Order: sequence, then structure tokens, then C-alpha cells
Amino acid sequence: MSKDTTREERLAAKLRENLRKRKAQARGIAEGEPSPSDLPKNAKDS
Repeated sequence: MSKDTTREERLAAKLRENLRKRKAQARGIAEGEPSPSDLPKNAKDS
């Protein structure tokens, strides 16, 4: 049972992390900042 609990804890932590990232990305979009997917592919080359 402890194996299941640690799995659930790990999944819950990943979900929280993902939610924080999505919220931060949504705030960036709302402020007009480009998200990494909006940047040109060769941005670091120029």
C-alpha cells in the first residue's frame, strides 16, 4: 500500500507543478509576453 501512496504523492506533485507552469504561462500570455512556443525556432541563432 505504501507503494501506491508514494505513486499518488508523486502524481499529485507533478499535477501541482504542471498547474503552476500553466498558470504562469497564462499570465504571460495575458501580459502580452510570448510563450516559448511563440518564439521563432532560430531565435538563439540570430
